Amino acid sequence: MPATTLGTSERLLEELRLWVEQETPTTDPLAVNALIDRCEAELAAVGGDITRIPGRDGFGDTLICRTPGVAGSNLAPVMVSGHLDTVWDHGTLAGPMPFRVEGDKAYGPGIYDMKAGSFMAFHSVREILRQKIPTKRPIVLLLTPDEEVGSPTSRDIIENTARGARAVLIPEPAGAGGACVTARKGVGRFVVKVRGVSAHAGGNWAEGRSAVVALSRLVLRLHELTDLSAGITTNVAPVFGGTRPNVIPPEAGAEVDLRVPSIAEGERLEKLILGLAGEQDGIVVSITGGMNRPPFAENGEIVALYEQAKGLAAAAGYTLPKQHRGGGSDGNFTAALGIPTLDGLGCSGAGAHAPHEHIIWTDLAARCATLCGLLEEID
Repeated sequence: MPATTLGTSERLLEELRLWVEQETPTTDPLAVNALIDRCEAELAAVGGDITRIPGRDGFGDTLICRTPGVAGSNLAPVMVSGHLDTVWDHGTLAGPMPFRVEGDKAYGPGIYDMKAGSFMAFHSVREILRQKIPTKRPIVLLLTPDEEVGSPTSRDIIENTARGARAVLIPEPAGAGGACVTARKGVGRFVVKVRGVSAHAGGNWAEGRSAVVALSRLVLRLHELTDLSAGITTNVAPVFGGTRPNVIPPEAGAEVDLRVPSIAEGERLEKLILGLAGEQDGIVVSITGGMNRPPFAENGEIVALYEQAKGLAAAAGYTLPKQHRGGGSDGNFTAALGIPTLDGLGCSGAGAHAPHEHIIWTDLAARCATLCGLLEEID
C-alpha cells in the first residue's frame, strides 16, 4: 500500500461534491477557470510548482503542477492528466441532475466523466506534496479545459508536457467491472456541407436540386463504412437541412464520427471520407475534418503498468480488470507518442454524458489509493 494517507471515501466524496456543484461546461471558460483557481491555490499552498497557461479560442486555462521529485536526480517524471470540463450546461444541477447520494451511488453532472478522476489525481498530488511523501520520480499533474470537444487547445500542451515522461496516467472513468483501459480506438471528426438549388416544390420542382436528398445518399454511404468485425464504426449526427416543406432545400449538412482501431485504418478512412466531396448535377458537397485522436494501442510497457496497478488494487482490496475501449481520451495523444499510458484509472460508475451519470462513491478511497500508489512507486 502507498504510504500516503488519503482519507476515507466519505471524506473524499465531501470534497468531490464541491467540484461537482461547481458547474464547468466546456463552453464557459470563466466557469472552468473558477475550478482551476481552486486547484491552483490549494496546490501552491502545499509547495507545488505551478504553471498556468492562459486559455484561447473561447476555452479555459490549463494548469500544470510539478513536484520536486527525487533530490539530485534528473529522472523522467510520471504525468497524470485529467480534464475539468463537462458536457453539461449551466442549470443542470438546479434542474434535472442535482447532486445526490442514493446508497453507494453519487449522482451529478460530470461526476463520472471525469470530475471524480480528476479530483483523485489532484487530491493524490496535493497529499504527496502536503505530507512530503518521497516518490521514485517527479510527478507532473495536468488539468485541462476542453477534452469534451476534442482537446483543440490543450492537445499541444498535453503532448509537449508528456514528451520525455516515464509514464502517463489518465484517470478517466473506470469501465464495466471497474476496468482500467490499456487501448482505445482512434477518433475522426468530419463536417459535411451540401449545397443544392432552391426551387418551388410545386410549380418548379424540376428546376431544384435537393441538398437533403443528396445528403441522405451520402449518409448511407458513410454508414456502410461501418465494419464491426474490423473495429470500425461511423455515426452521422447531428443532421440539418431545408427550410420549408414547399421549398426544394438548397442547403444541408451533418457531422460524422469515425472510430478506428489502427493508424493505418484511420489514414485509409480519412482519405475515403474526404474523397466523397465533389460536384455533380448542380449539387456541391464539401467535407472538412480528419482524424482527431490517434489510436491508443496496447503494448508490453502498457501491460507492465497495468500489472503494477493490478497489484496495488489487490492491496487496496479489489480486483482491477483491463479493457480496450472505443471512446477516445487524452491518453490517445500520449500513447501515440510512444509513452506508456494507462487509462481508465478514475472511479467506477456509469452513465457518462447521460442523465443517470453516477459513481460508486464507496470505491473512491481504494481507487484513489491505487492511483496514488502508481504516482509514488513507478520506477
